[in-house]
This record gives sequence, structure tokens and C-alpha cells, in this order.
Amino acid sequence: MGEDDRKTDAAAPSELLSALEIIESQPLGERAEAFTAIHDDLARRLDDTLGAGDPTRR
Repeated sequence: MGEDDRKTDAAAPSELLSALEIIESQPLGERAEAFTAIHDDLARRLDDTLGAGDPTRR
């Protein structure tokens, strides 16, 4: 993991909170799609991270 990766990881919680605040300010009908997009992105990142050490998942 390089220094840029650590900086990105450290900034991730504040970026996520900012994104969630923006979503919460939207009308209720628009929130579900935005939350789904965040869920999909986080699930992809988690899968990428968990699969990074598993040669069978490459």
C-alpha cells in the first residue's frame, strides 16, 4: 500500500459522511437511488480489498 492509498483511505470516512449528508438533504424519492449507488461502490471496494490477498479471486 502506497502513501497515496493511505491518504485515500484516511479521507474515505469524511467523504462518505459528506456524501450521506448530501443524500439526506435530497427529497425522499431520490434518496434510494443514491443510497444504492453508495452501497454498490462500498461493496465493490470491500470485494476488491478482500480479494486482494486471495489468488483464487483474481
